[in-house]
Amino acid sequence: MNPEILIGLTQATGLIVLISTCVGVVIGLVVGMIPGMTISTGIIVLLPVTFVLPADISIALLLGLYVGGMTGGSFSAILLNIPGTPSASATAIDGYPMAARGEAGRALGIAITASFVGGMTSFLFLFFVAPLLANVALQFRTEDMFAVLFFGLTIICSFAAKSLVKGLLSGAIGLAIVTIGQDPVMGTQRFTFGQVNLMAGVHFLTAMIGLFAIPQLISNLTDVKGAASKVQTRLTSVVPRLPDLKAMRLPVSIGSLTGAFLGILPGAGGPIAAFISYDYTRRASKNPDDFGSGAVEGVAAPESANNAVTGGALIPMMTLGIPGDPVTAILIGALIIHGLAPGPLMFLERGDFAYGLIFSFFWANIFNFIIALAALRLLIKVLATPRALLMPTVAVLCVIGSFALRNNFFDIYVMLFFGLIGLGMRWLDMPVVPLLLALVLGSQLEDNLRVALTASQGDISIFFTSPISVGFLLLSLLSIVWSLRTAWLNKRVVGHSNKESPQ
Repeated sequence: MNPEILIGLTQATGLIVLISTCVGVVIGLVVGMIPGMTISTGIIVLLPVTFVLPADISIALLLGLYVGGMTGGSFSAILLNIPGTPSASATAIDGYPMAARGEAGRALGIAITASFVGGMTSFLFLFFVAPLLANVALQFRTEDMFAVLFFGLTIICSFAAKSLVKGLLSGAIGLAIVTIGQDPVMGTQRFTFGQVNLMAGVHFLTAMIGLFAIPQLISNLTDVKGAASKVQTRLTSVVPRLPDLKAMRLPVSIGSLTGAFLGILPGAGGPIAAFISYDYTRRASKNPDDFGSGAVEGVAAPESANNAVTGGALIPMMTLGIPGDPVTAILIGALIIHGLAPGPLMFLERGDFAYGLIFSFFWANIFNFIIALAALRLLIKVLATPRALLMPTVAVLCVIGSFALRNNFFDIYVMLFFGLIGLGMRWLDMPVVPLLLALVLGSQLEDNLRVALTASQGDISIFFTSPISVGFLLLSLLSIVWSLRTAWLNKRVVGHSNKESPQ
C-alpha cells in the first residue's frame, strides 16, 4: 500500500481532527437547515477561525460543515417546504407531503440514510479517481492549464444562469476585478487609482463574504420570526423500516452515481444532480404517479444525489485546482491560506495531506449519519430560532472575518462594497457564481496565458498545437453553443405558448 495513504489515514483519525470533523458536521447541519443561510455563507463565517488552526484540523472542520450542510438542507425542506439549500429543492416535492400526513420522522430518516449512501459513494469516486486524474494532469503544460481553466469558467457561466449573457457578463466582471493590483509579470500597478491598499489586489475571500453574506442578511431583515411557528418538533421513529430500505435501493443507486458524476463536472452542482436523479427515478419507477404526493423514492433519489455531489466536486478541486461549486472555491482559498495550492502537484508534493483530506471526507460522512439520526429532535428546534438574534451575529462575524484576513480595516470597506455588488446582481437576476469563480481562477488563468505567450513569443497558435488544449477549448465552445441553443429553444417555447394563449 502507498505509505502516503497510511499517513493520510493516520492524520485524519487523530483525536483533535475527528473532534473538529464532528464540530463541523453539527455546524453544517444547523446552517443547512436554516432557510436563508447557505453552506457557502456558513463556511465563509467560520473561515476566519481556521486561520489560527493547523491545516489538517481546519480542512476537517470545513469538510464536516460541507457534508452536514447538504443533509441539513433537507430538514427544513421536509418540515417547512422551505429548502435550506438549493440542492434540497427537489427533496421538498415529496418530503413535505410525507410530513403533512404525519410521516415527518420517516421522511427525515429516509433523507439522512440516502445522504449517507450518496456521500460514501462519492468518497469511493474521490479515493480512486482523484489520484489517477492528478497523474494525468501532471502532464499538462501552461497552454493546457489555460484551456482547462478557461473551460472551467465557460461551463460555470453556461450553467449558472437562465441567461447566458448575464452569466458571461458576471464572469467578465470578476476577471476585471482580478486585474486590480500589480501586474504578475511586469510588476506595474494596474487600476489601483493611487490607493496603496489596492496594490495587493482584492482578496477573493473578502469579496466572497460580501457577495454571499450581505445579500442574505438584507433579504432576511423583513422576516424576523422566520418559520418558527410552523416547525413540527414531535416526530415518529426516524430509523427507516425494511420496506423503505428496499424501496430506496434503485433511487439511491441512481442518485449516488448521477451526483458523483455530475459533481466532477465544474458548474453542474447539487440542484442539477438532484432534479436529474429525481426525474430518472420517476421514469424508472413502477408507480410514477405517486411522485409529488409523498413517494419514498422521491425523497431518496435527490438526497443521495446532492450528497454525492460533494465528493465529486472535490475531485477537480484537488487535481486541477478548479472548484466544482462555490463551496469548493472557498475551500481552495482555505488551502491557499495554509500554503497548500490545490492541483496535480498536491498529490506529488503533499500526498499525505491529500489523502488526509480524502479520509477526513470519509469521517465527515460517518459522523454526519450518526449525529443527524441521534440528535435530530434537538437539531430541528434550531429552526425556531428568531432571525432577529441570528442575523446580527452573522453580521458581526462577517466584519471580523474580513478584517482578520489581512488585519486591514480597508478590507471591511471592500467587503461592504461587494455586498452592494451582490445586492445589485440579485436585483438584476445575475448569477454570482461566475463572478466568484472568475475571482478564484482569474489570476491562474492570466498567469498561464502570459507564460504560454511569452514562451511562444506571442504566437497564439501554441494553444492549438497541443491536443489537450484543443480538446478543452472545443469543450468550452461546445458549452457556450449548447447554452445558446438551449436559450433559443426556451425562447421559442415561450413565444409559441404566448401566441396560443387567449388575448
